[in-house]
Amino acid sequence: MKIGIYYASTSGNTEIVSECLLETLGEDIAVKYDIEEVGFHDVEKNDILIFGCPTWDYGNLQSDWEERWEEFEGLNLGGKTVALFGVGDQYGYPEWYLDAMGIIYDSLVSRGVHPIGQWKIDGYEFEKSRALTPDGKHFVGLAIDEESQSMQSKPRIAQWCCDVLETYAATV
Repeated sequence: MKIGIYYASTSGNTEIVSECLLETLGEDIAVKYDIEEVGFHDVEKNDILIFGCPTWDYGNLQSDWEERWEEFEGLNLGGKTVALFGVGDQYGYPEWYLDAMGIIYDSLVSRGVHPIGQWKIDGYEFEKSRALTPDGKHFVGLAIDEESQSMQSKPRIAQWCCDVLETYAATV
């Protein structure tokens, strides 16, 4: 199995999370790619794709994601297994918490990917998010708040990685 972790980071939080994902999954099966540097290099060679993005300002994609959006939208990902993680500040931006993850998710599902890795909203405080499942009980991917809940990041990442691997194994 090969897992590609594609992320972009401005303040460093999303990079920290991607590094923790890599450590948790193991470098024998996972590789991380900073899209600012390499874009979506080798995306087709991975069995599972993990995309990570922080939400900036009032519900926007991070700047490297914005710059690479056309390239991202042009990727043929139909049938690929995809998981997402989002990094945001639930107290500073409660009306837009993890909106960037929702934007990426919407783009992916419109192209026929197989999404995995939903995450319960329990333990978070926010007003709105574009990253919620239709029933509003889950995020479409792992939710991380390094600003206010950094002590919970590693345990959440560990549990989510187990969930993603178990879900993938059950579908193969």
